[in-house]
Amino acid sequence: MKSVLTIAGSDPTGGAGLQADLKVFRAFGVQGFSVPAALTAQNTTGVETVLPVEKDFFILQMDVLLRDLRPDALKTGLLYSVWAVEAIAEKMRIYSLSNLVVDPVTVSSTGAILVDEGTLDRIRDLLFPLSRVVTPNIYEASVLTGINIENEGDMEKAAVRLKEMGPEVVVITGGHLDDVTLDLFYDGTGFYKVEASKIKGEYHGTGCAFSSAIAASLALGREPLESVRRAKEFVTEAIRKSSHPGKGMGLLGL
Repeated sequence: MKSVLTIAGSDPTGGAGLQADLKVFRAFGVQGFSVPAALTAQNTTGVETVLPVEKDFFILQMDVLLRDLRPDALKTGLLYSVWAVEAIAEKMRIYSLSNLVVDPVTVSSTGAILVDEGTLDRIRDLLFPLSRVVTPNIYEASVLTGINIENEGDMEKAAVRLKEMGPEVVVITGGHLDDVTLDLFYDGTGFYKVEASKIKGEYHGTGCAFSSAIAASLALGREPLESVRRAKEFVTEAIRKSSHPGKGMGLLGL
């Protein structure tokens, strides 16, 4: 069985973070491994606080796991700390890991800051050049590139600039065109629109599920564009199956 490692934050609701990632992996029929980089206190209405995992223990988790098991792909989500990014880049080289999907998480859906100062810069400098696919949303793409994204043309300009930072493929998520949601795929040769019907409401963990689905498809041997299309279909269906057990955002039906 193919396998995927998620290195991300823990979400008590199970709607995002590594808990959601593992659900996605199972849905795609791949074995899931996980290394928590941070713990969160949150519910469906928002994130209260973030606690990074202690540095030496974080590194030990990866070493112990990777000495024994070799994932076919991996994804990163909430990393919080600069040193966590540096450690992952080092382990990528030491253990010859491939098919990295980077979801450069910076803020929660409700606007809470989820990373320490300088972390996003290190993700850009160290992980982007090692990645197969990066999946920033419009806000993250704007911060990384300095481009104020207001339309599809701005998304294309930002995608080009992000590609120059080293990833094989850039997917900017969160675009809106009338009644559809738009994710823009760019591989250096052309732009591809990956669209789905817009579903009303606010939903927790869509970015986590999307990047995890891409990683699972890459592990199964699919090419990036096909992986992105399948991930888009998967998340759209998960939104349709969502529930609202709390007072805030809906949880995906993973």
